[in-house]
Parts: sequence; structure tokens; C-alpha cells
Amino acid sequence: MNKFVFQPASQVSDAVHGQPVKRVWHILIVDDDQAVHDVTRLILADLEVLGRKIQLHSAYSAAQAKSLLESDVSFAMTFVDVVMESDDAGLQLVTWIREELKNISIRIILRTGQAGLAPEEQVISQYDINDYKAKTELTATKMITSVYAGIRGFRDIKTILKSQNAFQRLITSSTNVLKVTQLADFATAALNNLLTLMKLESSAVYIVRQETDFYDDCQETYLACTGRFGETPQSLDSIPVNVNDKIRQAFTNKENKFNQEHFIGFYQASAEASSVLYIEFDYAPTHFKRGLMEMYATNIALTLESLVQQQQTHKSQRELLYIVGDAIEARSKETGLHVKRVSLMCELLAVSLGLPHSFVQALKVAAPLHDIGKVAIPDNILHKQGTLNPGEWELMKSHAAVGGTLLDKSNLPVARLGSRLARYHHENWDGSGYPEGLSDTNIPVEARIMSIIDVIDALGSNRSYKDAWSREQILAYIKEQRGKKFDPLLVDKAIENFDALMQIRQDYPD
Repeated sequence: MNKFVFQPASQVSDAVHGQPVKRVWHILIVDDDQAVHDVTRLILADLEVLGRKIQLHSAYSAAQAKSLLESDVSFAMTFVDVVMESDDAGLQLVTWIREELKNISIRIILRTGQAGLAPEEQVISQYDINDYKAKTELTATKMITSVYAGIRGFRDIKTILKSQNAFQRLITSSTNVLKVTQLADFATAALNNLLTLMKLESSAVYIVRQETDFYDDCQETYLACTGRFGETPQSLDSIPVNVNDKIRQAFTNKENKFNQEHFIGFYQASAEASSVLYIEFDYAPTHFKRGLMEMYATNIALTLESLVQQQQTHKSQRELLYIVGDAIEARSKETGLHVKRVSLMCELLAVSLGLPHSFVQALKVAAPLHDIGKVAIPDNILHKQGTLNPGEWELMKSHAAVGGTLLDKSNLPVARLGSRLARYHHENWDGSGYPEGLSDTNIPVEARIMSIIDVIDALGSNRSYKDAWSREQILAYIKEQRGKKFDPLLVDKAIENFDALMQIRQDYPD
């Protein structure tokens, strides 16, 4: 068989001379009769469908057809003879195309000169084909009609598959983004995924949030930007003036805008909060990409707002707990930022242990409540300058159990963790602590962390009964108490991170 059957000379010439190859519809003729090829080429020679010419390829057996179909050529349709090497060679080829090659896009038209060997009703019902024609009835007009119908069907199938792939990427992108829990990281990941999803890698994107509080004060928050805009700016005034104006206009007009140069999406999350997504293009996206972009952006905007509200709630909770902790310390006349420092230092030590992120965050939130039981201790004992007598000391020690009992009343995970912190942070590794005399790993890890952190911070601060210790004195003490008062591993981690712990004390001094 001639090689030009597989690659026409005109196509080779274009490739050799570096000329751009025009987009064409590829159609495969599979028939062992040369006359069929000649007639088909004659009829379709000058046909143009949907703005493209037809490129015909010939195969004279099912085996040759398979070689072509496995090539890089994307065939829109094929005319297949039923009887070639065998009486059912064409039918076997159809099965191979659909089941082994898994090509569901190509439109298949069976042609036969021996209809009795393959009855039409049986073939149509058993094989995934798009038409079945006797060669005697396939006139020039009918052949052209079948080509138009086949190519349009191929185009529609490709559009559907493209949509499915795009939506799959959308789902995957959204799923990956939703795994990110930090607001800034989430916004950046969302924008990067949007650029990848839309194949707009060289474009630029901003996302801005605006919220009005109870007093009608408006606050703008830059969540992220990516692409050629670079790093996230600190304020709207630090971005290009033309972009600034468009974003502000979107907040004012409360509407989306789409043109050849950019997309601006406005999303009203609530009566108080809204966000704007600004995307600048190097080239105008297709109508399909625009719809996909709007769908993705809407989902991300809603999720983003939910994450913002969640983080604001958590921040409010943390601030309230700091206030409660400060109030407890103030009652003890041990004012300053002890609870803030303890919270951050516990977080640092827990991270160094490789504890789960959710646990570390819960510990950070609950840490200010470690001395909540002191609300039950009389002022004359809390404020006593000298040494407590045995009875007073027993009463002072009761604050641990009281604090645990107070927080036990809640089923919330943070409160339950806080309960263990309050109850057990005076237990010692060697079992000499209180209130229950627990030892080593029987003491909850959060309480062991609080135990060493509370002591480190207390030793570095002035108290009613002592002056602040130096860094060297604190370090020497925790080393001396390794395996006695403190968990040996935590002593090692505290020493390893001692400079960072002291930096927290410097950042939040009394």
C-alpha cells in the first residue's frame, strides 16, 4: 500500500517548510475496494464544514485502520466497510474502537455491499455506531449529509468531554483549595488554581474583601493577589490606579463586569460583607471559560466568606479568653501579658513536638484558662506577701481541681482540653505534684506543656513573693528539674527553642 495513504504529500510539505497547517476535519475511509475510496474522495474533495476543509485518509483493511486510529491524528468520523479481511472485520473494528481504544468521540458510519451478512437492525442494536448504509443507497447528497451530521456530532461530543474535564478540574481545584485552613493561604491557593483552571498563567488576579461593622465603619482587607501583580499589597492605594478604580467601582455598583481585557466579579456574602475578584487577561477567554470562571469564583467567594467569619469568630473567642485570663491574673495582682505569652509559648512547644495542627490550635485557645480556678481562692491568700501556712497552701492548691471542674461543664473540645490544663498543670513528672499525684505520661501532654511553660514565664516575671530571674537562672532550673518536675522530652525541646521562648517574652513584656 502506498505511504501517501497515511500521510498525504501536502501535509508533509507544510511540515517541512514550517508553514502553519490549517485546521481540517480528518475522515478515515476503511474499505478494501479502491473504487470506494476514489468515489468518496471525488464527492468530498471540495467540501467545507463549519469553516474547515476535509482531510481524507485511506485504509484498506481493519489492521491498517487500527494503525491510523492509534496515531496522533484526531479523526472526526470514519466510513467502515463491514466485509474486508473477514465477513465481520468492520464490526470487529467498531468493537475495538469503542472498547479497546476507548474512543467515544469518533462518529462511525458502517457501509456494506452485502447487507445480508450483517442485517441493519441487528448491527444498529448491537454495535455503537452512528449510521448504517448500503453502498448502493449512499448517493453523493446522502454522503455529504452524513458528513455534516457526523462532524457536528463529533464537535458536540468534544464540547461535552471538554466540559466534563473542565468541571472535573473545577471540582479537583475546589477540593484542594478547601483543604487549606489559613485565610491568606486559602485565598492565594484559590487564585492560583483559578489561573491554572482557566489556563491564564500569565494573567493577574486580585481579591479584596470589604466589611461594614455595627457603626458603619468600612474596612477593606486584601486577601491575596497572584500572577504578574506580585505580592499582596497592604492597601488598595498601593495597587495600580486603574485597577484600584475598577475595584472600587465594583463595590459601588455591586455588579459584575466582563470584557476583552478583564473580569470583575462582585459577590455579596451578607448585608455587611462583600468581595471583589479582579482578573486581567492577556487574551479574551471563550464564553465557556467565562461561565466556568464565574462558577468557580462564586463558590470560592462563598467559601472564603465562610472562612473569614470562622476565623473572626475564633479570633473573638481567643480575645475573650485572653481577657478572662488577664482578669484572673489581675485579681492575683500579677498583671501583664502572662496569659498571652503562655498561649504563644505553649503553641511553640506543641509545634516542636509535632502535635496535630488542630490540637495545637485548641491548646493555644485554651491556655489562658489554666488558672481559672483561682476565682475560688480568697483575696487574703492570693495577695499574701509571705509564705502560706499549711492550711492556706491546701486551699491555694485547690484552684487546680476547681478550674477543672468549672470547665468540665462544657462538652466543647477546647473546654475539655482547658479542663485538663487547669486540673493537671501542677502535676509533676515524678508524681510529686497535685491534685492527683499523677506521674510521667499519665499526665496529659497539654498539662505537661503548660507545666513547664507556666514556670518559665513565671520565673522571668516579678511576683509578689519574688523578683524576676535571669535567662541563665531559668535555663539552669529547668535543666535541674528534668525528669523530676518536668517531662524530660519537653525540657529538651524547651532548651532547643529557648531563644524563641524568650523572644515571645520580649515581644509581650509585663
